Amino acid sequence: MEVLNHIVLVDDNETTSFLNNRLLGRLALASKVSTFSRAEEACRYLWKDLATTPEPAADLVFVDLKMPGMSGFEFLEQYNQLPQPVQDRTVVAVLTTSMHAADTARVAQYPNVEYLTKPLTEEKLQRLLAKRFDTSPKPVPAK
Repeated sequence: MEVLNHIVLVDDNETTSFLNNRLLGRLALASKVSTFSRAEEACRYLWKDLATTPEPAADLVFVDLKMPGMSGFEFLEQYNQLPQPVQDRTVVAVLTTSMHAADTARVAQYPNVEYLTKPLTEEKLQRLLAKRFDTSPKPVPAK
């Protein structure tokens, strides 16, 4: 059922990253899954070659809000500064335990960013893919 080329997970919690990696591997949604425990490393990896590479480094990025060093909000700010075509080709989804109204309102300021609460589940993934990627079955042409 491979849908995407590359999914990136950004979370400082090793258990969360492990479980999310297992889920994504079991569902075979992408040919490649990369994990980063620090948002600044993910930013460098994702957007270092924008001037020379027109293709995004990832189709989908899950980022936690509360992390040491660069926070998820700072990561979103970096994403928001990218050229619009790059934002259009890279879906970012916040994946957090926070259901605090201030956090949801702050994330809502970024129109291209999705907001999901942990844990990541197959149902949440399917809804996200249906909303942001063309995952509908292709019609078979009539003969």
